[in-house]
Amino acid sequence: MDLHFTGILIAVCTFVIIGVFHPLVIKTEYHTGTRFWWVFLLLGILSICSALCIANVLLSSILGVLGASLLWSIGELFSQKRRVEKGWFPMNPKRKDEYNMVDSYEEK
Repeated sequence: MDLHFTGILIAVCTFVIIGVFHPLVIKTEYHTGTRFWWVFLLLGILSICSALCIANVLLSSILGVLGASLLWSIGELFSQKRRVEKGWFPMNPKRKDEYNMVDSYEEK
């Protein structure tokens, strides 16, 4: 009986990539705001295009997941800004003027 670990390895890499992007989005929004969303876009497109050109299933899959996570992070970056405005996450005091603060009980 042969065991094939490719699917498990892709799942673990997906879990790690998503786990890395969660704090990355929070830190990026805290330090730079949403101004670098285009970096996520370019890296996401580059990762997905690379995945299309690579024959190795494992590497192609990981690049595809990375690209999708980068593209998903664009929306999360703007959502993180809204979470900061609601008071759910700390605001960078150096960038106070970039936020439209709302009560934490209001939905925006």
